[in-house]
Amino acid sequence: MSDRPTSIAYGRLMHHAMRGLIQRVLSEVAATGLPGDHHFFITFDTTAEGVGLADWLRDRYPEEMTIVIQNWYDGLAVDDDGFSIILNFGDNPESLRIPFDAIRTFVDPSVEFGLRFERTETPDDGPEDEPPAPPPTGKPGQDAEVVSLDRFRKNH
Repeated sequence: MSDRPTSIAYGRLMHHAMRGLIQRVLSEVAATGLPGDHHFFITFDTTAEGVGLADWLRDRYPEEMTIVIQNWYDGLAVDDDGFSIILNFGDNPESLRIPFDAIRTFVDPSVEFGLRFERTETPDDGPEDEPPAPPPTGKPGQDAEVVSLDRFRKNH
């Protein structure tokens, strides 16, 4: 009997690569700031292991939360597992810790770039078997909230 895998886990590899892309982008922003009109909408699972946020935020967002990294943020620090940041919630600065594995969507509307991560649990492959899915298209019957990027674009 061989211990060799029976197939290449392309979904897992793609998932890992896309998390690495987010890590690299956030690391560059931590080092040099947001360039130009770039800004990020990051939706994450507030129940995921390793998520750190104030109790009042966890109560308000018991399953999922979207943060915006744009005008005011502080203390952005990125490591191999995730990132920490201080954001302002109604003149109340709060520290957040977001593991990369908790991220559900990452969108930079300034360049119409977005990633959406699907989570599936399988006994053999673990939770990261599915590749990132494209952002929602708004087709009827999909179980996704569709956010139009048009409202975030600047009129030129």
